[in-house]
Amino acid sequence: MHQTSTKPQLTIGSGVSGHLDASMAAEYAVGRCAEGLAAGSSAQPRANMAVVFFSMHHADSAAAIAEVIRKRIDPEVLIGCSAEAVIGGEIEMENSPGVAILAASMPGVKVHAYSTDELPLPKEGANAVPGVAPVIDPEPLGRAAGLAVDHRATILLADPFSVPLNALLPLMASARNEATGHRPDPNYAGSLLRRSSPIIGGLASGSNKPGGNVLLLNDRLQRSGGVGISLSGKIRVDSLVSQGCRPIGPTLIVTGCKGQMITHLGGRPALDALEEVLDSLGPAMRERLRRGLFIGRAINEYKDRFGRDDFLIRHVIGVDKEHKSIAVADLLRVGQTVQFHVRDAQTAGEDLALLLDMQKLYEPPAGVLLFTCNGRGTRLFDRPHHDAAAFARAFAPPVAAEQQAKGGTAIGPGAGVPLAGFFCAGEIGPVGDQVFVHGQTACAAIFRPLN
Repeated sequence: MHQTSTKPQLTIGSGVSGHLDASMAAEYAVGRCAEGLAAGSSAQPRANMAVVFFSMHHADSAAAIAEVIRKRIDPEVLIGCSAEAVIGGEIEMENSPGVAILAASMPGVKVHAYSTDELPLPKEGANAVPGVAPVIDPEPLGRAAGLAVDHRATILLADPFSVPLNALLPLMASARNEATGHRPDPNYAGSLLRRSSPIIGGLASGSNKPGGNVLLLNDRLQRSGGVGISLSGKIRVDSLVSQGCRPIGPTLIVTGCKGQMITHLGGRPALDALEEVLDSLGPAMRERLRRGLFIGRAINEYKDRFGRDDFLIRHVIGVDKEHKSIAVADLLRVGQTVQFHVRDAQTAGEDLALLLDMQKLYEPPAGVLLFTCNGRGTRLFDRPHHDAAAFARAFAPPVAAEQQAKGGTAIGPGAGVPLAGFFCAGEIGPVGDQVFVHGQTACAAIFRPLN
């Protein structure tokens, strides 16, 4: 019988299981991945990447989970980490055991895996200037991290207690820019890098103590540091960073600050400027402040107008009434543009929905890695599975979406886009040309074929 040859294509599968036994959970989840990889093909292609997240219940069985994955789909590269909760499909498995896996066969894509311990980074204290990243030669770092000229994305998982991400991420971004030949344009409203070569990921959340988390790199287990995968070649990876905040009051210029303390805004004591903003709010907006007050720092201070992608959101952590100063979870400098923000469930939901609507302008994704804050989920929203369900709805096949609109059967496992992720102790994602560690955000890496 004559068979028509078909060109290998990007294929992604995902699976999740809440089985109490770690090996059984991994068997089921990787089985669903294998089904996804084999969909529409006479033979299952070999995965050249697999990413696994496992709840703290299974941290001591990480080696067994990795062994099950290797035996079943034999990925070229495997990374993973322990998590407070895992995500698979449209399900967020809070307060329960869970294993979630995403596996991808990506023809024409080079996958480079590494541990942060292997990166040529400056020694602690070298060139140390508060708030300023140390200067190093970006070429050796880029080579060690697989940041090639056709770099498409880096997925980074890190232990929150042992990786100085505020120093590492600017260095990684600089090395990526050097490798790809990108030069940030201060007058450009957004960055093509957000669509073409993001650095994105999350901080392991399986333990709140140093040495308690587990990270996987192929057959290696580690209790500190970070693990990463850099992708280059024939794939497109779009990034989504939903900070979930709404601005209040006008933009203001920092006219006095010291470290994390803002002393003056627009030439006035900072606390006076804040009180004026608060006095202008109605009852409904004041109610939203119960979840805390935030401040956005403009990434590009030279713009005339600012939108949702232009601010890095940070907590307002206190006030000094005596000196009329405001303490924020960031290091600021005079001349920066800031704006106060609020965050609540409604605002967070609307922000994510808007960003997902924008993603619908492109072709449907082949798969998604989702990194959502452990302060979201049912800690923020009044129903479970909020973020995962939002992705499932956004990328559902037309029939499934129509059923949901009519109140019919919800999208079942495997019916929507392959998705895996976890609740993070901090999320890694780009804002503008820069890369940051976030809190209370939903960040995603969205995989598509490179046309």
